Amino acid sequence: MDFQSVVKEIPDYKRFFYVDELDQRTDQLAKKFPDVVEVTVAGYSRKNHPIKLIKIKGGSRNALLFGCPHPNEPIGAMMLDFLAEKLASDEKFRSQFDYTWYIIKVIDPDGTKLNEGWFSNPESIRSYAQHFYRPPGYLQVEWTFPVDYKTLHFHNPLPETQVLMKIIDETRPSFMYSLHNAGFGGVYYYISKEAEPLYEIYQKIPSMFGVPLSLGEPEVPYAKTLSKAVYKLFPISEEYDYLEKHASVDPAQIIRAGASSDEYASRVANTFSLVCEVPYYYDPRIEDTSEANMSRRQAKLIAWERSKEHYEKIKEPFEYCASFEEAKNFAFYETLKNYVETMPAHLEAERHWIETDPELERKATVAEVFDNLYVTQFYQSLSLGMLKRLIDGVLSLREDEKLKELKQKVEEAFEEKIDYLYKNLNYRAIPIKNLVAIQLLAGLHTAWYLQGGSES
Repeated sequence: MDFQSVVKEIPDYKRFFYVDELDQRTDQLAKKFPDVVEVTVAGYSRKNHPIKLIKIKGGSRNALLFGCPHPNEPIGAMMLDFLAEKLASDEKFRSQFDYTWYIIKVIDPDGTKLNEGWFSNPESIRSYAQHFYRPPGYLQVEWTFPVDYKTLHFHNPLPETQVLMKIIDETRPSFMYSLHNAGFGGVYYYISKEAEPLYEIYQKIPSMFGVPLSLGEPEVPYAKTLSKAVYKLFPISEEYDYLEKHASVDPAQIIRAGASSDEYASRVANTFSLVCEVPYYYDPRIEDTSEANMSRRQAKLIAWERSKEHYEKIKEPFEYCASFEEAKNFAFYETLKNYVETMPAHLEAERHWIETDPELERKATVAEVFDNLYVTQFYQSLSLGMLKRLIDGVLSLREDEKLKELKQKVEEAFEEKIDYLYKNLNYRAIPIKNLVAIQLLAGLHTAWYLQGGSES
């Protein structure tokens, strides 16, 4: 199926829409197309923000699509805003699919609002790092579904997660699309079941927009590769088993969270789940598969040492800041607290894996070295950005000379990290339009395939 004409209609976005804008656009859509679109409040966030569910009437199958399960990932919200408008306004396009569509543009509105500081300047990695927020796993919508596995027992789903659970229970979707995106890297996919006819399509889509596939290190050591840049979605039990093998403490003490949305949906229905990870930023080394001058193990050890150094830079200022009761008023507190408490065990497990896995003996590719030496540094800048915001928040409520001194150290570490990235990266921001197009095409082709459509 050729969906290229649809892609040409995607606007050339210069920034990301804010949560309140997306809500307004949802309400306007319902008023504009009342015969096709039904908008209801499916529930409320922890801060009592309404979570709006769009139902677009259609076929016999149900599709559930939701954006911002991680609040620093708004590309999916933009895609869903476009798709909802297209489905509602174009009967010919809508009739190609045998689906009734259930769409939530922003499933974590509270967390997404804490990222809005960089939404108007997404080209800048400095702006992104300064205004970044991401909760710990046990406060993420994506990883707080109930689970019982060995010593891991999680039965405290967030209000936002409960919204998704209720919709999944009621609609039993045949297709579910959880919209995620990476920060730096290439495009890669997760799917819940093998679907060989889709692999070549997935791999071709990014190249149509000049965006590479992610050909460096997989996101986690235990990821099962189905094809180039296509991985099998993994249940939380696989992370547990990895930690059980490589860490010396109970994995449940490290994970602290629950199952994912696809794992929950698989218990309720015969759901095919898709995740399409797209990056904000590109560097040519991301797709360079030529041989580098070190082994994967050497590259991993360098990254590990830097992670250990980074942990030490975060630990002292966070622990002092956290000694003030006011720190608990800020969302960044829980993220950093979880990092400080669990990172030693993660480091221990990773070190054991690096030292024992024979797969790491081979020569690394340039892409793998780039992941280990530079992309890891980019992600470390984000925790420094959150620590800066936490300390600033506490200092806005009380005077403390030592905290001011620690703030200076954290700011210096942040500037050092950003300076390192600007000196060592040859990066450009990928146009939002192109990233929306990639996620849109991946979703449309998947929906078409699942309803038995043949690709032409």
